[in-house]
Amino acid sequence: GCLEAVKRQLFRVGEDWYFLFVLGVLMATVSFVVDFIVFRLYEAHRWLYEEVGDYLVLKYLSWTIYPVALASFSTGFSRSITPHSGGSGVPELKTILTGVVLEEYLAIKNFGAKVVGLTCTLACGSTVFLGKVGPFVHLSAMAAAYLGKMRTSVTKEYEDKFKQNEMLVAAQAVGVATVFGAPISGVLFSIEVMSSHFAVRDYWRGFFAATCGAFMFRLLAVFNSEQDTIAALFKSDLKIDFPFDLPETFFFMVLGAICGAVACAYLFCQRWLLAAVKDNRLTGRLLATDTPLYSALVVLLLASITFPPGLGQLMASRLSMKEYLISLFDNRTWLLLAQNASTAPAPLGDPRWLWQEWCHPSATFFGTLAFFLLMKFWMLTLATTLPLPAGYFMPTFVYGAAIGRLQGEVVAWLFPNGIRADATTYPIVPGGYALAGAAAFSGAVTYSLSTALLVCEATGHMAHVLPVVVAVLVANAITQKCQPSFYEGTIIVKKLPYLPRIRSRHMA
Repeated sequence: GCLEAVKRQLFRVGEDWYFLFVLGVLMATVSFVVDFIVFRLYEAHRWLYEEVGDYLVLKYLSWTIYPVALASFSTGFSRSITPHSGGSGVPELKTILTGVVLEEYLAIKNFGAKVVGLTCTLACGSTVFLGKVGPFVHLSAMAAAYLGKMRTSVTKEYEDKFKQNEMLVAAQAVGVATVFGAPISGVLFSIEVMSSHFAVRDYWRGFFAATCGAFMFRLLAVFNSEQDTIAALFKSDLKIDFPFDLPETFFFMVLGAICGAVACAYLFCQRWLLAAVKDNRLTGRLLATDTPLYSALVVLLLASITFPPGLGQLMASRLSMKEYLISLFDNRTWLLLAQNASTAPAPLGDPRWLWQEWCHPSATFFGTLAFFLLMKFWMLTLATTLPLPAGYFMPTFVYGAAIGRLQGEVVAWLFPNGIRADATTYPIVPGGYALAGAAAFSGAVTYSLSTALLVCEATGHMAHVLPVVVAVLVANAITQKCQPSFYEGTIIVKKLPYLPRIRSRHMA
């Protein structure tokens, strides 16, 4: 009696605050635990690869069988529980937010299946080249739906569909914030990408939940002794005094145009391949009856190509996704480092020496970066057809950073003494171009401008924000004119009942 009345009153007074706080803390904890387990599994793979010695056959087997087994288990386990756990879940969530009811997509049993499957997918490392942003948006939505049912069961009130939709919108921001530790861009990303329309009353909910999630996510890293204090996820030491000069704005505009053009090609190829794999007799049968086998065959191909003694040595294949970004965001010019560095290789894992993974005796940095971009273009396109829980935003983020790094190194090579303006010489900072490339390409692929702020929040560097915004605007202008976004293209191929007409639907 009395206790129940107090409980109901507490929920009425601040149910939204309790709900959003619990949602942010819960998803931050899940994100941190997933990252911790993935790191341990990835380090175990590295240890196994190094411990087999110089036997090339054993090295190949240790490099390929590990991700093949993880990818097969990820596919088989997740789909055995529910067939809705594959992919990122973002296209389906976009459809749900338009008012369409998709059964089981927000069921709590999908939560466990997606967490386990996603952990195994991420443990495959850069071999499969997939991320976790999309799945965590989906996981946050599932957690929000479940917490909403708990709230109605306690308060004994009727389940309000408008309230449920408001919490799903806040959950989207939490999903991004607990991956990058970036609450502001998480909210903006949820507005741009996820919702066909956005109610202003949902704004504070998204910010509060995303802030709680991002703060808890970075706080757990401090508790685990990964960092001394709360800091950016990809902490950079880019120069602040003169990060760029006005004439460089032209090169950032060129970078945006390149990212926009490459994004158009990528979106077209990805949508075509996704439909072709479903329509092909052999692959269609595998996807319908034996999805773990399809995942095993595709991952075996990708792992064989990235084998370090083979083509992988030209792609820095030993680096993880996070190490890729740390190396590409390096503020130093690689050509100058190569001229002054010793010939002895540094141990893998030291952030200051990750750039050496891009070195090769028979190729320049331009060659390894160009080869990386060429190979990862079709490898990423192929990886998006895998029927396992995975995100597709982080790969485009890394890919764009590589495009920017290549242009930054080219500009630094063309102007070794910097661009001279007003009798003052400003050195070129290739890491700034990597920031702009990451934001421009990922923003063009997803139709979002918030990626410009995301790179600033994720790296703690704001000095390049203006050229980054310029590059993102140019890239988006080109892509939105020519192709539907990644998620809209997937909606078209999957024939989901998305209510607003998608622009460029005739391109399907």
